[in-house]
Amino acid sequence: MTDTPLPQAEYDAITDAAAHWCMRLHAIDCTAQERLAFEQWLDAHPLHAFEYEAMLEIWEVAGDLPRPATEGAAVLPFKPASPWRTFGIAAAVCGLALPLAAYSGWNLGWLPNAYEHIEAGDTVRHVTLSDGSEVELNLGSNLTFTNYKDQRRVTLNKGEAFFKVSHDTSHPFIVKAADGRIRVTGTQFNVWMYEDQVRVNLIEGSVLVSSNDDLPGDGLRLGPAMQASYGRGDYTARISQTYDNDNSLAWRSGKLVLDDLTLSNALPLINRYLSKPLAVADHNTGALRIGGIYNIKELNSLVASLPKVLPVYVTRNKDGNPVLNAMPQHAPKI
Repeated sequence: MTDTPLPQAEYDAITDAAAHWCMRLHAIDCTAQERLAFEQWLDAHPLHAFEYEAMLEIWEVAGDLPRPATEGAAVLPFKPASPWRTFGIAAAVCGLALPLAAYSGWNLGWLPNAYEHIEAGDTVRHVTLSDGSEVELNLGSNLTFTNYKDQRRVTLNKGEAFFKVSHDTSHPFIVKAADGRIRVTGTQFNVWMYEDQVRVNLIEGSVLVSSNDDLPGDGLRLGPAMQASYGRGDYTARISQTYDNDNSLAWRSGKLVLDDLTLSNALPLINRYLSKPLAVADHNTGALRIGGIYNIKELNSLVASLPKVLPVYVTRNKDGNPVLNAMPQHAPKI
């Protein structure tokens, strides 16, 4: 075990996962495969078990789960106790009555009164959250939603989502994506994420975008037809204007539009849909340009067709993933 602190976004993701497993393991339809996946998740990092135990304590206090007999929990030297953990331990030690504890947890902003885990498989999924906000998830995307007294919180774990947020100035809606966050009170916007890259497109209203949740301040403000992008380690998001021909929302119609992009810029957009990510062998290959309109459900077949439309051939790396290589350029005969 190490004392090296994790980024706040990783702590939040672990907390969200612990809440998800807490729900699933006490659901009557929890499968053997899910229980096996939980054991693998639990063993993956010492903090997983610590956060899960804290989540159990919170849910016991809230009356959502039966109270098991527990031994005294060991204190691990990871980070200052999160609000979830603080409330769970305090309630367990002080022996608060369950209804009072749940009420206090909500009033203090420690305990949500709603939790939802939402996934989209091989079809786009539209969901109305408990606060009335609407979310549309792209293929292979998943997020969690928790509703606290002082804020509504979404963690985008993977993929892409379009949000139409119900207006509530006293109850801001915060989306966490990679290391950053997007803060709104009521608006329409799209968040795309691949690995540690994030792109936010504002359609209506305004949002505040921060590239790093640990930085002070609320971030940079976007207006309609503006885009913010950031990656891990960025001190501030990059802001740009979008135009009438912007294709960021084409996925909602089942399309991926590549508008004369270099392969280096196109691959993150393509790889979001692939079971095995595509790479380029070198800078010259990455500088080749690609365009076209593609069905998002058929992008796995794109790799085989690329040598037919571009001067490239495909090899495999040591992981078995496809790599594009530019055809060698022959000197003209004199």
